[in-house]
Amino acid sequence: MESYFWLILFIVFLIFEVITLGLATIWFAGGAFISFWMSVAGIGFIWQIIVFFLVSVILLCTTRPLASKYLNKNTTKTNVEELIGKHVKVSETIDNINETGHVMINGVEWLARAKHDGMLIQQGTVVCILEINGVKAIVQPVSMMNHPVQEKKEND
Repeated sequence: MESYFWLILFIVFLIFEVITLGLATIWFAGGAFISFWMSVAGIGFIWQIIVFFLVSVILLCTTRPLASKYLNKNTTKTNVEELIGKHVKVSETIDNINETGHVMINGVEWLARAKHDGMLIQQGTVVCILEINGVKAIVQPVSMMNHPVQEKKEND
């Protein structure tokens, strides 16, 4: 009778695993599988329960990090994450002090601000998107990516 219990539990865990597709119960299916064979061998039910929990925890702790590493390798970036590092053209001069500036990203005009407040970026300049802050693209001219920033002075 205990064999049926473990076999049914094993099948239920496998069904849940197939439904969820997220490596949620496969570890417990492994524990149920081992406990099933222990019951077939005539080992006591208390030992079956202990081994079920031990095997499940050991599988969870040892194989889940490896499985997650290999299965989540090709995760798709969100739309915003894909924009970081992209080079685009300034469609309206960017001036943080006057709160003006736009860039064209994939055919859509975005608000843009320079990474440094004193920087003025002229229309037509190619910039690199450093981050997205709400609905604003924070940018820096590609020509300045490896050079120190010189901010414009108030009296210029």
